[in-house]
Amino acid sequence: MKAPTENTKIVPDQEITDIARYVCEYKISSPAAFSAARRCLIDSIACAFEAHQHPECTKLLGPVVPGATLFRGARVPGTSFELDPATATFNIGALIRWLDFSDTFTAAQGSHPSDNVAGVLATADYLSRQRLLEQRPPLVMKDVLEGIIKAYEIQGCIALENDFNEMGVDHVLLTQVATAGVVTRMLGGNFDEVFNAISNAWLDISLRVYRQAPLAGPRKGWAAGAAGAQAVRIAFMAMKGEQGYSQALTAKKWGFYDNFTDGKPFGVQRPYGEYVIQNAMLKFVAAGMHGQSAVECAFRQYPLVRDRLEQIEKIEIYSQRALMGIMDKTGPLRNPADRDHCVQYVVAVGLLFGQLRPADFDDSFAADPRIDALREQMVVIEDPDFSKGFYDPAKRSSANGIKIHFKDGTSTPRVDVEYPAGHPKRRNETVEIFRRKWVDALNLCFVPTQRDRILAMSDDQSRFEATPVHEFMSALAL
Repeated sequence: MKAPTENTKIVPDQEITDIARYVCEYKISSPAAFSAARRCLIDSIACAFEAHQHPECTKLLGPVVPGATLFRGARVPGTSFELDPATATFNIGALIRWLDFSDTFTAAQGSHPSDNVAGVLATADYLSRQRLLEQRPPLVMKDVLEGIIKAYEIQGCIALENDFNEMGVDHVLLTQVATAGVVTRMLGGNFDEVFNAISNAWLDISLRVYRQAPLAGPRKGWAAGAAGAQAVRIAFMAMKGEQGYSQALTAKKWGFYDNFTDGKPFGVQRPYGEYVIQNAMLKFVAAGMHGQSAVECAFRQYPLVRDRLEQIEKIEIYSQRALMGIMDKTGPLRNPADRDHCVQYVVAVGLLFGQLRPADFDDSFAADPRIDALREQMVVIEDPDFSKGFYDPAKRSSANGIKIHFKDGTSTPRVDVEYPAGHPKRRNETVEIFRRKWVDALNLCFVPTQRDRILAMSDDQSRFEATPVHEFMSALAL
Protein backbone atom coordinates (compact mmCIF):
# COMPACT_ATOMS: atom_id res chain seq x y z
CA MET A 1 0.00 0.00 0.00
CA LYS A 2 1.25 3.47 -0.89
CA ALA A 3 2.23 5.59 2.11
CA PRO A 4 -0.09 8.53 2.77
CA THR A 5 1.06 11.98 1.72
CA GLU A 6 2.74 13.79 4.59
CA ASN A 7 1.70 17.32 5.42
CA THR A 8 4.81 19.41 5.94
CA LYS A 9 5.55 23.10 6.20
CA ILE A 10 4.95 24.75 2.83
CA VAL A 11 7.54 27.28 1.68
CA PRO A 12 5.98 29.63 -0.88
CA ASP A 13 7.53 29.70 -4.34
CA GLN A 14 10.11 32.47 -4.51
CA GLU A 15 9.21 33.19 -8.13
CA ILE A 16 5.59 33.96 -7.25
CA THR A 17 6.69 35.95 -4.20
CA ASP A 18 8.98 38.10 -6.35
CA ILE A 19 6.18 38.90 -8.83
CA ALA A 20 3.75 39.81 -6.04
CA ARG A 21 6.30 42.07 -4.36
CA TYR A 22 7.00 43.82 -7.64
CA VAL A 23 3.30 44.40 -8.27
CA CYS A 24 2.67 45.70 -4.76
CA GLU A 25 5.86 47.58 -3.94
CA TYR A 26 7.66 48.78 -7.06
CA LYS A 27 7.16 52.45 -7.96
CA ILE A 28 7.33 53.42 -11.63
CA SER A 29 9.27 56.67 -11.87
CA SER A 30 10.83 56.81 -15.33
CA PRO A 31 9.22 59.28 -17.77
CA ALA A 32 10.64 57.13 -20.58
CA ALA A 33 8.70 54.11 -19.30
CA PHE A 34 5.44 56.06 -19.20
CA SER A 35 6.09 57.45 -22.69
CA ALA A 36 6.76 53.96 -24.03
CA ALA A 37 3.59 52.69 -22.34
CA ARG A 38 1.48 55.37 -24.03
CA ARG A 39 3.01 54.42 -27.38
CA CYS A 40 2.31 50.71 -26.82
CA LEU A 41 -1.25 51.35 -25.63
CA ILE A 42 -2.09 53.52 -28.63
CA ASP A 43 -0.57 50.98 -30.99
CA SER A 44 -2.64 48.20 -29.38
CA ILE A 45 -5.86 50.15 -29.83
CA ALA A 46 -4.91 50.85 -33.45
CA CYS A 47 -4.67 47.09 -33.97
CA ALA A 48 -8.11 46.68 -32.40
CA PHE A 49 -9.70 49.14 -34.82
CA GLU A 50 -8.07 47.37 -37.77
CA ALA A 51 -9.58 44.07 -36.57
CA HIS A 52 -13.09 45.55 -36.76
CA GLN A 53 -12.82 45.14 -40.52
CA HIS A 54 -12.74 41.34 -40.19
CA PRO A 55 -16.08 39.54 -39.61
CA GLU A 56 -14.37 36.40 -38.31
CA CYS A 57 -13.22 38.52 -35.38
CA THR A 58 -16.26 40.72 -34.86
CA LYS A 59 -18.59 37.71 -34.72
CA LEU A 60 -16.92 36.84 -31.40
CA LEU A 61 -17.60 40.22 -29.80
CA GLY A 62 -20.26 41.19 -27.31
CA PRO A 63 -21.63 39.40 -24.24
CA VAL A 64 -21.47 35.62 -24.00
CA VAL A 65 -25.28 35.54 -23.84
CA PRO A 66 -26.94 38.02 -26.22
CA GLY A 67 -28.28 41.02 -24.33
CA ALA A 68 -26.33 40.32 -21.14
CA THR A 69 -24.80 43.77 -20.84
CA LEU A 70 -23.72 45.60 -17.67
CA PHE A 71 -24.91 49.13 -17.01
CA ARG A 72 -21.82 51.28 -16.51
CA GLY A 73 -19.61 48.33 -17.33
CA ALA A 74 -16.37 48.32 -19.31
CA ARG A 75 -16.51 49.58 -22.90
CA VAL A 76 -15.08 47.86 -25.96
CA PRO A 77 -13.37 50.27 -28.42
CA GLY A 78 -15.22 50.60 -31.69
CA THR A 79 -18.50 49.24 -30.28
CA SER A 80 -21.39 50.28 -28.04
CA PHE A 81 -20.96 47.28 -25.71
CA GLU A 82 -20.87 47.76 -21.94
CA LEU A 83 -19.78 44.49 -20.37
CA ASP A 84 -18.46 42.98 -17.18
CA PRO A 85 -14.66 43.44 -17.02
CA ALA A 86 -13.80 39.80 -17.81
CA THR A 87 -16.00 39.67 -20.91
CA ALA A 88 -14.79 43.10 -22.01
CA THR A 89 -11.23 41.83 -21.61
CA PHE A 90 -11.94 38.94 -23.97
CA ASN A 91 -13.44 41.35 -26.51
CA ILE A 92 -10.60 43.85 -26.36
CA GLY A 93 -7.97 41.13 -26.26
CA ALA A 94 -9.35 39.41 -29.35
CA LEU A 95 -9.46 42.70 -31.24
CA ILE A 96 -5.89 43.66 -30.33
CA ARG A 97 -4.41 40.31 -31.24
CA TRP A 98 -6.58 39.19 -34.17
CA LEU A 99 -4.38 40.40 -37.01
CA ASP A 100 -1.05 39.64 -35.32
CA PHE A 101 -0.35 43.36 -35.67
CA SER A 102 0.34 44.14 -32.00
CA ASP A 103 3.71 44.68 -30.36
CA THR A 104 6.14 41.92 -29.47
CA PHE A 105 9.19 41.27 -27.33
CA THR A 106 12.16 39.21 -28.50
CA ALA A 107 13.36 36.69 -25.96
CA ALA A 108 13.86 32.95 -25.53
CA GLN A 109 10.05 32.93 -25.66
CA GLY A 110 8.73 35.39 -28.18
CA SER A 111 5.44 36.84 -27.03
CA HIS A 112 3.09 39.80 -27.20
CA PRO A 113 3.20 41.77 -23.94
CA SER A 114 0.40 43.91 -25.39
CA ASP A 115 -1.88 40.94 -24.67
CA ASN A 116 -2.07 42.41 -21.16
CA VAL A 117 -3.55 45.72 -22.32
CA ALA A 118 -7.08 44.31 -22.50
CA GLY A 119 -7.37 43.26 -18.87
CA VAL A 120 -5.79 46.42 -17.51
CA LEU A 121 -7.87 48.74 -19.70
CA ALA A 122 -11.21 46.98 -19.16
CA THR A 123 -10.74 46.81 -15.40
CA ALA A 124 -9.67 50.45 -15.23
CA ASP A 125 -12.75 51.58 -17.18
CA TYR A 126 -15.05 49.56 -14.94
CA LEU A 127 -13.40 50.86 -11.74
CA SER A 128 -13.39 54.44 -12.97
CA ARG A 129 -17.13 54.34 -13.70
CA GLN A 130 -17.87 52.70 -10.36
CA ARG A 131 -15.91 55.39 -8.55
CA LEU A 132 -17.98 58.05 -10.25
CA LEU A 133 -21.15 56.38 -8.96
CA GLU A 134 -19.65 56.46 -5.47
CA GLN A 135 -18.66 60.11 -5.92
CA ARG A 136 -14.97 59.27 -5.71
CA PRO A 137 -12.20 60.45 -8.09
CA PRO A 138 -11.96 58.22 -11.17
CA LEU A 139 -8.81 56.49 -12.31
CA VAL A 140 -6.72 58.38 -14.85
CA MET A 141 -4.78 57.05 -17.81
CA LYS A 142 -1.51 57.26 -15.87
CA ASP A 143 -2.93 54.48 -13.66
CA VAL A 144 -3.51 52.41 -16.79
CA LEU A 145 0.02 53.08 -18.02
CA GLU A 146 1.49 51.98 -14.70
CA GLY A 147 -0.48 48.73 -14.86
CA ILE A 148 0.66 48.16 -18.43
CA ILE A 149 4.32 48.76 -17.54
CA LYS A 150 4.17 46.19 -14.76
CA ALA A 151 2.28 43.60 -16.78
CA TYR A 152 4.73 43.96 -19.69
CA GLU A 153 7.61 43.57 -17.28
CA ILE A 154 6.30 40.39 -15.68
CA GLN A 155 5.50 38.69 -18.97
CA GLY A 156 8.69 39.79 -20.69
CA CYS A 157 11.13 39.04 -17.88
CA ILE A 158 9.82 35.50 -17.49
CA ALA A 159 10.10 35.04 -21.26
CA LEU A 160 13.71 36.24 -21.41
CA GLU A 161 15.30 32.93 -20.44
CA ASN A 162 12.44 30.45 -20.66
CA ASP A 163 11.15 28.93 -23.91
CA PHE A 164 7.58 27.85 -23.28
CA ASN A 165 7.25 26.61 -26.86
CA GLU A 166 9.81 23.93 -26.06
CA MET A 167 7.75 22.96 -23.04
CA GLY A 168 4.65 22.56 -25.22
CA VAL A 169 2.93 25.40 -23.34
CA ASP A 170 1.38 28.38 -25.07
CA HIS A 171 2.81 31.72 -24.01
CA VAL A 172 -0.63 33.16 -23.20
CA LEU A 173 -0.02 31.61 -19.78
CA LEU A 174 2.36 34.52 -19.15
CA THR A 175 -0.41 36.98 -19.98
CA GLN A 176 -2.67 35.26 -17.49
CA VAL A 177 -0.05 35.43 -14.75
CA ALA A 178 0.88 39.08 -15.40
CA THR A 179 -2.67 40.36 -15.81
CA ALA A 180 -3.96 38.47 -12.76
CA GLY A 181 -1.38 40.07 -10.50
CA VAL A 182 -1.74 43.60 -11.85
CA VAL A 183 -5.55 43.58 -11.95
CA THR A 184 -5.79 42.24 -8.39
CA ARG A 185 -3.70 45.17 -7.25
CA MET A 186 -5.89 47.57 -9.24
CA LEU A 187 -8.90 46.16 -7.40
CA GLY A 188 -7.24 47.07 -4.10
CA GLY A 189 -5.64 43.71 -3.36
CA ASN A 190 -2.91 43.37 -0.74
CA PHE A 191 0.21 41.24 -1.07
CA ASP A 192 -1.54 38.01 -0.06
CA GLU A 193 -4.41 38.54 -2.49
CA VAL A 194 -2.03 39.37 -5.33
CA PHE A 195 0.04 36.28 -4.50
CA ASN A 196 -3.08 34.10 -4.48
CA ALA A 197 -4.19 35.39 -7.85
CA ILE A 198 -0.79 34.87 -9.46
CA SER A 199 -0.51 31.35 -8.08
CA ASN A 200 -3.94 30.42 -9.41
CA ALA A 201 -3.02 31.84 -12.81
CA TRP A 202 -0.10 29.42 -13.11
CA LEU A 203 -2.46 26.45 -12.86
CA ASP A 204 -4.20 27.02 -16.22
CA ILE A 205 -2.08 25.57 -19.01
CA SER A 206 -2.90 26.11 -22.69
CA LEU A 207 -1.46 23.86 -25.41
CA ARG A 208 -0.02 25.33 -28.63
CA VAL A 209 -1.93 23.12 -31.07
CA TYR A 210 -3.70 26.11 -32.64
CA ARG A 211 -0.44 27.92 -33.43
CA GLN A 212 1.46 25.13 -35.13
CA ALA A 213 1.22 23.69 -38.64
CA PRO A 214 -0.76 21.82 -39.84
CA LEU A 215 -3.43 22.89 -37.32
CA ALA A 216 -2.80 26.65 -37.06
CA GLY A 217 -6.16 28.37 -36.79
CA PRO A 218 -8.11 31.42 -35.65
CA ARG A 219 -7.94 30.49 -31.98
CA LYS A 220 -4.51 32.09 -31.93
CA GLY A 221 -6.33 35.37 -32.50
CA TRP A 222 -8.54 35.06 -29.40
CA ALA A 223 -6.42 32.89 -27.08
CA ALA A 224 -4.79 35.88 -25.40
CA GLY A 225 -8.19 37.51 -24.88
CA ALA A 226 -9.38 34.33 -23.21
CA ALA A 227 -6.29 34.22 -20.99
CA GLY A 228 -6.77 37.86 -20.01
CA ALA A 229 -10.44 37.27 -19.24
CA GLN A 230 -9.56 34.32 -17.00
CA ALA A 231 -6.96 36.48 -15.26
CA VAL A 232 -9.59 39.13 -14.51
CA ARG A 233 -11.95 36.47 -13.15
CA ILE A 234 -9.17 35.11 -10.94
CA ALA A 235 -8.43 38.62 -9.68
CA PHE A 236 -12.03 39.20 -8.64
CA MET A 237 -12.08 35.78 -6.95
CA ALA A 238 -8.88 36.60 -5.06
CA MET A 239 -10.56 39.75 -3.75
CA LYS A 240 -13.32 37.52 -2.35
CA GLY A 241 -10.77 35.52 -0.38
CA GLU A 242 -10.15 32.62 -2.76
CA GLN A 243 -7.04 30.77 -1.61
CA GLY A 244 -3.85 30.52 -3.60
CA TYR A 245 -1.47 27.62 -4.16
CA SER A 246 1.89 28.66 -2.81
CA GLN A 247 3.87 25.93 -4.56
CA ALA A 248 2.15 26.06 -7.93
CA LEU A 249 5.58 25.89 -9.55
CA THR A 250 7.68 23.73 -7.22
CA ALA A 251 5.24 21.16 -5.85
CA LYS A 252 6.63 17.67 -6.38
CA LYS A 253 4.95 15.71 -9.19
CA TRP A 254 1.97 18.05 -9.50
CA GLY A 255 3.70 21.43 -9.88
CA PHE A 256 4.64 23.25 -13.09
CA TYR A 257 8.34 22.45 -12.93
CA ASP A 258 8.00 18.69 -12.55
CA ASN A 259 5.48 18.58 -15.39
CA PHE A 260 7.05 20.95 -17.91
CA THR A 261 10.73 21.69 -17.13
CA ASP A 262 12.02 18.37 -15.78
CA GLY A 263 12.09 19.94 -12.35
CA LYS A 264 14.36 22.83 -13.34
CA PRO A 265 13.43 26.30 -12.07
CA PHE A 266 12.96 29.21 -14.46
CA GLY A 267 16.07 31.03 -15.59
CA VAL A 268 16.23 34.63 -14.35
CA GLN A 269 18.13 37.26 -16.30
CA ARG A 270 17.18 40.47 -14.53
CA PRO A 271 15.01 41.77 -11.67
CA TYR A 272 11.60 43.26 -12.43
CA GLY A 273 11.71 46.96 -13.22
CA GLU A 274 10.85 49.02 -16.33
CA TYR A 275 12.88 47.23 -19.01
CA VAL A 276 10.38 45.38 -21.16
CA ILE A 277 8.06 48.29 -21.97
CA GLN A 278 11.03 50.24 -23.28
CA ASN A 279 12.24 47.35 -25.42
CA ALA A 280 8.96 46.13 -26.89
CA MET A 281 8.90 46.09 -30.69
CA LEU A 282 5.98 47.57 -32.61
CA LYS A 283 4.88 45.92 -35.86
CA PHE A 284 4.68 47.79 -39.14
CA VAL A 285 2.92 44.91 -40.94
CA ALA A 286 0.36 42.41 -39.67
CA ALA A 287 2.56 39.32 -39.64
CA GLY A 288 4.58 37.22 -37.19
CA MET A 289 7.23 39.03 -35.19
CA HIS A 290 10.12 36.97 -36.53
CA GLY A 291 9.22 37.83 -40.12
CA GLN A 292 8.94 41.62 -39.83
CA SER A 293 12.44 42.27 -41.12
CA ALA A 294 11.95 39.66 -43.89
CA VAL A 295 8.99 41.68 -45.16
CA GLU A 296 11.11 44.81 -45.10
CA CYS A 297 13.78 42.99 -47.12
CA ALA A 298 11.11 41.97 -49.64
CA PHE A 299 9.95 45.57 -49.97
CA ARG A 300 13.52 46.64 -50.73
CA GLN A 301 13.91 43.88 -53.32
CA TYR A 302 10.57 44.68 -54.96
CA PRO A 303 11.88 47.34 -57.41
CA LEU A 304 14.59 44.89 -58.54
CA VAL A 305 12.25 41.97 -59.27
CA ARG A 306 8.80 43.32 -60.11
CA ASP A 307 9.56 43.18 -63.86
CA ARG A 308 11.44 39.86 -63.65
CA LEU A 309 9.12 37.66 -61.59
CA GLU A 310 8.89 34.97 -64.25
CA GLN A 311 12.69 34.81 -64.48
CA ILE A 312 13.22 33.94 -60.79
CA GLU A 313 14.86 30.58 -60.20
CA LYS A 314 15.48 30.64 -56.44
CA ILE A 315 14.84 32.91 -53.47
CA GLU A 316 17.14 32.55 -50.48
CA ILE A 317 15.83 33.76 -47.13
CA TYR A 318 18.53 34.04 -44.48
CA SER A 319 17.05 33.95 -41.03
CA GLN A 320 17.38 33.13 -37.34
CA ARG A 321 16.63 29.86 -35.62
CA ALA A 322 13.58 31.21 -33.83
CA LEU A 323 11.83 32.02 -37.10
CA MET A 324 12.62 28.63 -38.56
CA GLY A 325 10.73 26.89 -35.79
CA ILE A 326 7.60 29.02 -36.20
CA MET A 327 7.31 30.64 -39.66
CA ASP A 328 9.15 28.31 -42.06
CA LYS A 329 6.23 26.56 -43.77
CA THR A 330 5.78 24.65 -47.00
CA GLY A 331 2.62 23.13 -48.42
CA PRO A 332 -0.97 24.38 -48.21
CA LEU A 333 -1.86 27.30 -45.94
CA ARG A 334 -5.40 26.84 -44.73
CA ASN A 335 -6.48 30.19 -43.29
CA PRO A 336 -5.28 33.74 -42.50
CA ALA A 337 -3.84 32.60 -39.15
CA ASP A 338 -1.70 30.07 -41.01
CA ARG A 339 -0.53 32.62 -43.59
CA ASP A 340 0.54 35.42 -41.25
CA HIS A 341 2.94 32.96 -39.62
CA CYS A 342 4.52 31.79 -42.89
CA VAL A 343 7.67 33.67 -43.89
CA GLN A 344 7.42 32.39 -47.45
CA TYR A 345 3.92 33.83 -47.78
CA VAL A 346 4.73 37.29 -46.42
CA VAL A 347 7.90 37.52 -48.50
CA ALA A 348 6.03 36.44 -51.65
CA VAL A 349 3.39 39.14 -51.17
CA GLY A 350 6.09 41.72 -50.50
CA LEU A 351 7.94 40.80 -53.69
CA LEU A 352 4.78 40.75 -55.79
CA PHE A 353 3.17 43.98 -54.58
CA GLY A 354 5.70 45.98 -52.56
CA GLN A 355 3.25 46.08 -49.65
CA LEU A 356 1.54 43.81 -47.14
CA ARG A 357 -1.90 44.79 -45.83
CA PRO A 358 -4.06 43.06 -43.19
CA ALA A 359 -6.52 42.03 -45.93
CA ASP A 360 -3.75 40.26 -47.84
CA PHE A 361 -4.13 37.15 -45.70
CA ASP A 362 -7.76 36.55 -46.66
CA ASP A 363 -8.70 33.53 -48.77
CA SER A 364 -9.65 35.59 -51.82
CA PHE A 365 -6.30 37.38 -51.92
CA ALA A 366 -4.32 34.20 -51.18
CA ALA A 367 -5.92 32.52 -54.23
CA ASP A 368 -3.51 34.46 -56.48
CA PRO A 369 -1.47 31.56 -57.96
CA ARG A 370 1.69 33.69 -58.16
CA ILE A 371 2.01 33.64 -54.36
CA ASP A 372 2.37 29.88 -54.07
CA ALA A 373 4.53 29.80 -57.19
CA LEU A 374 7.03 32.11 -55.50
CA ARG A 375 6.80 30.16 -52.22
CA GLU A 376 7.92 27.02 -54.03
CA GLN A 377 11.11 28.78 -55.13
CA MET A 378 12.13 29.74 -51.59
CA VAL A 379 14.65 28.15 -49.27
CA VAL A 380 15.16 29.29 -45.68
CA ILE A 381 18.76 29.18 -44.44
CA GLU A 382 19.90 29.83 -40.88
CA ASP A 383 22.45 32.61 -40.53
CA PRO A 384 24.32 31.85 -37.27
CA ASP A 385 24.99 35.55 -36.66
CA PHE A 386 21.27 36.28 -36.95
CA SER A 387 20.45 33.57 -34.40
CA LYS A 388 23.14 34.84 -32.05
CA GLY A 389 21.88 38.41 -32.33
CA PHE A 390 18.31 37.35 -31.67
CA TYR A 391 19.23 35.88 -28.27
CA ASP A 392 21.93 38.41 -27.34
CA PRO A 393 20.54 40.64 -24.52
CA ALA A 394 22.65 43.54 -25.77
CA LYS A 395 21.14 43.35 -29.26
CA ARG A 396 17.78 41.55 -29.28
CA SER A 397 17.77 41.87 -33.05
CA SER A 398 15.28 40.11 -35.31
CA ALA A 399 17.26 39.87 -38.53
CA ASN A 400 16.48 38.45 -41.93
CA GLY A 401 18.07 38.69 -45.35
CA ILE A 402 16.95 37.94 -48.92
CA LYS A 403 18.86 37.19 -52.11
CA ILE A 404 17.13 36.37 -55.40
CA HIS A 405 18.67 34.27 -58.18
CA PHE A 406 17.47 34.43 -61.79
CA LYS A 407 17.48 31.74 -64.49
CA ASP A 408 20.15 33.59 -66.52
CA GLY A 409 22.67 33.25 -63.68
CA THR A 410 22.36 36.80 -62.37
CA SER A 411 21.14 37.69 -58.92
CA THR A 412 20.13 40.63 -56.79
CA PRO A 413 22.42 41.88 -54.04
CA ARG A 414 21.65 40.23 -50.72
CA VAL A 415 19.57 42.62 -48.63
CA ASP A 416 19.75 42.23 -44.83
CA VAL A 417 17.66 44.01 -42.21
CA GLU A 418 18.94 43.48 -38.68
CA TYR A 419 16.42 45.57 -36.77
CA PRO A 420 12.94 45.87 -38.34
CA ALA A 421 10.88 49.05 -38.31
CA GLY A 422 9.34 49.26 -34.85
CA HIS A 423 12.41 47.93 -33.05
CA PRO A 424 13.55 50.24 -30.22
CA LYS A 425 16.86 50.86 -32.02
CA ARG A 426 14.92 52.42 -34.93
CA ARG A 427 12.28 54.21 -32.89
CA ASN A 428 13.15 57.79 -33.90
CA GLU A 429 13.53 56.80 -37.55
CA THR A 430 10.09 55.19 -37.75
CA VAL A 431 7.91 57.53 -35.69
CA GLU A 432 5.88 58.60 -38.73
CA ILE A 433 5.13 54.97 -39.71
CA PHE A 434 3.38 54.33 -36.42
CA ARG A 435 1.72 57.71 -36.28
CA ARG A 436 0.16 56.84 -39.65
CA LYS A 437 -0.87 53.42 -38.35
CA TRP A 438 -2.78 55.13 -35.49
CA VAL A 439 -4.44 57.75 -37.70
CA ASP A 440 -5.41 55.23 -40.38
CA ALA A 441 -6.94 52.96 -37.74
CA LEU A 442 -9.01 55.80 -36.28
CA ASN A 443 -10.22 56.72 -39.76
CA LEU A 444 -11.69 53.24 -40.09
CA CYS A 445 -14.16 53.83 -37.25
CA PHE A 446 -14.65 57.55 -36.68
CA VAL A 447 -15.61 60.74 -38.45
CA PRO A 448 -12.84 63.38 -38.59
CA THR A 449 -14.14 65.39 -35.63
CA GLN A 450 -14.12 62.36 -33.32
CA ARG A 451 -10.78 61.20 -34.70
CA ASP A 452 -9.26 64.59 -33.96
CA ARG A 453 -10.68 64.56 -30.43
CA ILE A 454 -9.00 61.22 -29.77
CA LEU A 455 -5.74 62.43 -31.30
CA ALA A 456 -5.78 65.52 -29.10
CA MET A 457 -6.12 63.30 -26.02
CA SER A 458 -3.48 60.80 -27.04
CA ASP A 459 -0.77 62.94 -28.64
CA ASP A 460 0.33 64.85 -25.54
CA GLN A 461 1.88 62.74 -22.76
CA SER A 462 0.87 65.00 -19.87
CA ARG A 463 -2.69 65.46 -21.07
CA PHE A 464 -3.04 61.76 -21.76
CA GLU A 465 -1.82 60.77 -18.30
CA ALA A 466 -4.27 63.16 -16.64
CA THR A 467 -7.29 62.06 -18.72
CA PRO A 468 -9.90 60.13 -16.69
CA VAL A 469 -10.10 56.56 -17.97
CA HIS A 470 -13.86 56.66 -18.50
CA GLU A 471 -13.50 59.77 -20.71
CA PHE A 472 -10.87 58.16 -22.92
CA MET A 473 -12.90 54.96 -23.25
CA SER A 474 -16.03 56.97 -24.02
CA ALA A 475 -14.17 58.66 -26.87
CA LEU A 476 -13.26 55.24 -28.30
CA ALA A 477 -16.82 53.87 -28.12
CA LEU A 478 -19.53 54.15 -30.75
